[in-house]
Amino acid sequence: MPWGGSPAPDSPPSSPISSRKARRKKKKKKKRKKKKAATMNRLGKKANETLIEMNLSADDDNAVLTKFKPSWSEGEECNGPLCETISTAGSEVPSSSEIDKRHQSKDSIFFRDGVRRIDFVLSYVDDLNKEWEKKLERRKEFESNLQKAGLELETEDKKESEDGKIYFVKIHAPWEVLITYAEVLNIKVPIKENDIPSTVENPLDCMLAPLRLPEKVMHPEPDYFTAPFSKDKQELYLINDESTFFSPSMRNRIVNYILTRCPYGTEEGKKKFGIKRLLNNGTYSAAYPLHDCQYWKKANDPNCDNERYTLYMEWARFLRFYKEQPLDLIRKYYGEKIGIYFAWLGFYTEMLFLAAVVGLICFLYGLFTMDENMSSKEICDPAIGGEIIMCPLCDRECEYWRLNTTCQSSEYSHLFDNVATLFFAIFMGIWVTLFLEFWKRRQARLKYEWDLVDFEEEQQQLQLRPEYEAKCTQKKKNPVTQEMEPYLPVTSQAVRFCISGTTVLFWVSLIIASMIAVIVYRLAVYAAFASLMENTQTLQPISGLLTPQLATSVTASCLNFVIIMILNFLYEKIAIWITDMEIPRTHMEYENRLTMKMFLFQFVNYYSSCFYVAFFKGKFVGYPGAYTYMFNRWRNEECDPAGCLIELTTQLTIVMAGKQIWGNIQEAIVPWICNWWGRRKARNNPENLYSRWEQDHDLQIFGALGLFYEYLEMVIQFGFITLFVASFPLAPLLALMNNILEIRVDSWKLTTQYRRPVAAKAHSIGVWQEILNGMAILSVVTNAFIVAFTSDMIPRLVYYYAYSENEDSPMSGYINNSLSVFQISDFPDRNKPKLNPENFVICRYRDYRYPPDHERKYLHTMQFWHILAAKLAFIIIMEHVVFIVKFFVAWMIPDVPADVKAKIKREKYLTQKILHEYELEKLKERLCQGDKRATEKEFIATEGRMELSRAM
Repeated sequence: MPWGGSPAPDSPPSSPISSRKARRKKKKKKKRKKKKAATMNRLGKKANETLIEMNLSADDDNAVLTKFKPSWSEGEECNGPLCETISTAGSEVPSSSEIDKRHQSKDSIFFRDGVRRIDFVLSYVDDLNKEWEKKLERRKEFESNLQKAGLELETEDKKESEDGKIYFVKIHAPWEVLITYAEVLNIKVPIKENDIPSTVENPLDCMLAPLRLPEKVMHPEPDYFTAPFSKDKQELYLINDESTFFSPSMRNRIVNYILTRCPYGTEEGKKKFGIKRLLNNGTYSAAYPLHDCQYWKKANDPNCDNERYTLYMEWARFLRFYKEQPLDLIRKYYGEKIGIYFAWLGFYTEMLFLAAVVGLICFLYGLFTMDENMSSKEICDPAIGGEIIMCPLCDRECEYWRLNTTCQSSEYSHLFDNVATLFFAIFMGIWVTLFLEFWKRRQARLKYEWDLVDFEEEQQQLQLRPEYEAKCTQKKKNPVTQEMEPYLPVTSQAVRFCISGTTVLFWVSLIIASMIAVIVYRLAVYAAFASLMENTQTLQPISGLLTPQLATSVTASCLNFVIIMILNFLYEKIAIWITDMEIPRTHMEYENRLTMKMFLFQFVNYYSSCFYVAFFKGKFVGYPGAYTYMFNRWRNEECDPAGCLIELTTQLTIVMAGKQIWGNIQEAIVPWICNWWGRRKARNNPENLYSRWEQDHDLQIFGALGLFYEYLEMVIQFGFITLFVASFPLAPLLALMNNILEIRVDSWKLTTQYRRPVAAKAHSIGVWQEILNGMAILSVVTNAFIVAFTSDMIPRLVYYYAYSENEDSPMSGYINNSLSVFQISDFPDRNKPKLNPENFVICRYRDYRYPPDHERKYLHTMQFWHILAAKLAFIIIMEHVVFIVKFFVAWMIPDVPADVKAKIKREKYLTQKILHEYELEKLKERLCQGDKRATEKEFIATEGRMELSRAM
């Protein structure tokens, strides 16, 4: 698998253990000579000095940093602003007075000695307020404990900063710290070059060449078999250079692990620890790893990899939108968690291409068959639609109107309400399954390539959160480890969950209340729009296109979108607050709980208006003389004579497009403006005075929930293109265009506008996978109901096969058949229009009811029940057909490709073989040295285990 370090390209990885060990000894001897000549004092030189001991006591069973045995003297310790000169723990570095800073560029990622890499940076402002002394004491204790943990610090005085106010503490993790925590975090490192031949070349590769990136960008590291790191087996690993063996992302991950668990004192009888708490209380203003260079040009330092520059040039520029993504380089620079997000987003975008093409074909079919649509022909015909007088759409104020006034809207509705709608709804049900199943295969391949096969959601995710450890004062014995650990009492959990659940229900109720308010708006302003358009001469030219129904729908959709964005902004704060209040035990629990809360809210917030238009509007209207009213005041809305599908399309387009435009503004323009404003003073400074840590300090913070919002945005979009796609076949095309832009916007802002995030591991997209699966199943149901109840598909088919009387033109007469007759004299005073200038006797309305002269006056006809039965039958048949196909496709497609399974087995076999050979070699050495504990039986048992491993 690609490896983040820099092993020797010319080292023979497949050589025997003994020769490898000889090389290691030779290199170590050479390293020791270099260390003696260098100015740095390494830790761990004496055998009786341990770097760090993880103390798990009954009083504090956390893995906190205690009992340190550093090799430096106390006099070398620096306390930030208390030092007059910039000091370095455990090293002899020239003071600031000995260095001419005017001639030394500070755009560097190394300490002042130019040797030790800066793995993390802390910053703080030494403000003289009432808590100044307390913050100073916290920093002093915290930095002292970091030094005791083995980290090396170097402080930049505030006089050296651009504004003269900020101190910067640079942190370096020496080799001994890295190997200690590489073992704690179970980091995999290379042990042998991958000898599995690459897959057979695709014959289409020559055609896809313009889409490819250079090989050194796509695969920046060689491919190796890997094994978890162990300090006792360093001879096993391909260590060429200790300074570059662990990649910068691994180094900052290790340092962050220490920072989040390092204590800084006791307050109010409780032990306090962790950089997060120090950031929250203002002791430090920022904590971040450094970018390796400026994004627009390479660094002058030859030791710099310039990966940020490469990512910007090959990935983050919009002009590269047609190129593939350098996923291995993304993973190497940002970590697996961010890498898996961009892999998922890229795969989702690729799959959208097929859905967009099919949706566009369905739309074009509707466009080319507009002139053949018999329904719109009859509506537009002056002899048919012009002679049909429709009942008023509101009480008292609205007038009678002729059906042909909706001519243009009926023609446009045919674009989305045609036979292709049914095909596209079924296609999307299958497409969703293909997308999810093929993503599982892609994810399995990435898990192998990125050394995540045995990854159990990483110890960082499964370990107790520092907040949980700090707030839970009670302890109990873990039945598995038999050790004392903090826990939250059941009564406290119940109270917190009740408060949390009540808060979520309140906000969901608030969304429903806002949706009802929008419905009331629609009902209240419809009469105003109808009166305005009839009495305003300037609106007469567009009255055919902009009907009162459409005007009401557009304005209500815009109002609904504004309300959605306001509620989103408010609820984000509430969701984080109630999740913090619940005190989740692990990082994974925290993310999952927050995800479910936010998704539930966003689901109701974004989709409630679409559900209303699709499944409620026009369904509970009543009939003239017996209309139904909301709150006994506002008359329920009616659908356009051509159906409600065009209104659902309008609603979906406005909300979906508006969200995407607003999201891109938030993601790209806002951070750019903030950074531009923050750097306005520094632009006049020469480069050698504007340090790398200051440049990154002025950037925006990506935050622990940065990816959460990215996933949430894409999953909500996924809902739009699956749940309601039957009403808008162009939705996948809009999503495709947005995602092409989204990939470049996300990459651009991450590379240029944000501080470098702390690297984190993830083997999947997490709980979002289950959410996508749930939405895929729900989409089959919603699209079946949209085709059955929102579109006119089923009524037209019933008329075509059962009620048509014209064999030459089966659909002629459908409009007249779908409109019932009402006698105007039967209007009660509440509904009767004020004016009837043409003295109409009857009016028509959309329903299947008996005429006024029938004995079952205004009751539903048999055709109504036939149509209802056909709709229900269609839903059952469509759901069963699509679900059967979905499950069959899911069964046919294995989650893990066969070649990946073979590679996983091969790697496990070789890893075990190498480890056994190493143990056998060590045992031979002990036998040769006369170690009494190394018995002949132990030697035979080890050889037997090797033979058994080969046989398996």
